[in-house]
Amino acid sequence: MLVKTDSKTRRVRPCKRLISHAALAAIAATALVNLSSCSGGEEKQVQASEPTNTVGVTKVVKKSLGRQITLSSELVPFQEIDMYAKESGYVKKLNVDYGTHVKAGQVIAVLEIPELEAQLQEDQAEIKNAHNQVTRAEHELGRYQAQYKALHLQYTRLNGVFESQPGIVAQQEVDDAQGKDLAAAAQVDAGQAALEAAQSQMAAAQAKLIHDQTLFDYSKITAPFPGVVTERYANLGTLVQGGTNSSTQAMPIVRLSEDDLFRLVIPVPESYVRYIHVGDHVDVRVPSLNRTFPGKVARFSVDVREDTRTMHTEVDVPNPQRVLLPGLYADAGLSLDKQTNVPTVPVQALNHEGDKTTVFIVNGNGVIEDRNVELGLETASDAEITSGVNEGEEVIVSDRSGLRAGEKVRPKEVSVMKYQGESTK
Repeated sequence: MLVKTDSKTRRVRPCKRLISHAALAAIAATALVNLSSCSGGEEKQVQASEPTNTVGVTKVVKKSLGRQITLSSELVPFQEIDMYAKESGYVKKLNVDYGTHVKAGQVIAVLEIPELEAQLQEDQAEIKNAHNQVTRAEHELGRYQAQYKALHLQYTRLNGVFESQPGIVAQQEVDDAQGKDLAAAAQVDAGQAALEAAQSQMAAAQAKLIHDQTLFDYSKITAPFPGVVTERYANLGTLVQGGTNSSTQAMPIVRLSEDDLFRLVIPVPESYVRYIHVGDHVDVRVPSLNRTFPGKVARFSVDVREDTRTMHTEVDVPNPQRVLLPGLYADAGLSLDKQTNVPTVPVQALNHEGDKTTVFIVNGNGVIEDRNVELGLETASDAEITSGVNEGEEVIVSDRSGLRAGEKVRPKEVSVMKYQGESTK
């Protein structure tokens, strides 16, 4: 297109073409802005729909739960005695010392008792004399019996002739023979009585010897049970008084403690008495040895003391290797109640609101559910769930203060800290 002016003629582009390019640029810019706006909105919507909170969860699993109570006491020997002498005497031999292990019946000490030794000799002499008296009485009785036999036979013959052939034997002869026969019978009875008296004297002498010999046997002090000597009170030559003499202060010779079996005396609180049974297993831990020994409930008093509200309970702890020592401090772990193969959750997952207990469950869609649960046995780390959740479901164990039911979260399985070595309430 040519345009004529005063000075010259020039070519001018059509206006329609210029407008078209501007319009296209504006439209493109507007579309780009709109597209950017639309894209940003969609991104914001996508980001808003995704969960922003990550929570720690663990699965409901089945396991065995048990409660224990730990009580502390000192180990004492199952038996421990001070060994006294039955009779007074001097210590002639002492076969043990501190720490000596002895067997049942082993001689620990021998006493010298001169008075009893002399008494035994006297008793033996009396027995010998009584034996001679018995022998003499037996001989006398034998002689009396022989005389009686002859006189009785003579009287029997005379009396037979007198009765069968009257007039041949005089009545006086028969009466004399009868008198001698009766006298001989009386001598036999007297001889028998003398023999019995002599036998009684010998029996008394023998009994006295047995009595004195028994007392003399007490000069040997023997161990009534196997154990170890923990104290020694006497030395060689020490004069020890008889333990049965109440008028003197008798001194023991040694102290003997049984060392293959110990007892742990523990006071069980009143609230746990119903769980204690004879034969229950007990884990006895000795901190100073850093070892745990098996024991069992052997006996208890079956009553609760009014002042302490506890029951006297004894646990027997075998010590075959002689590792345990009297007086060591020990912790006894008593099993209370136990459940096997039950659904459990960590105690961190429980929410307590008054009488109601709940847990937060993350369902398959990642949404929190607030479940009411019923609890069974509880330990320091876990709790039995009798109703409300199923095995395999995920419960929240992390901080639940800002969580609400119906909220969508991102679950992450975590390990739960276990509380070891705690005694239950």
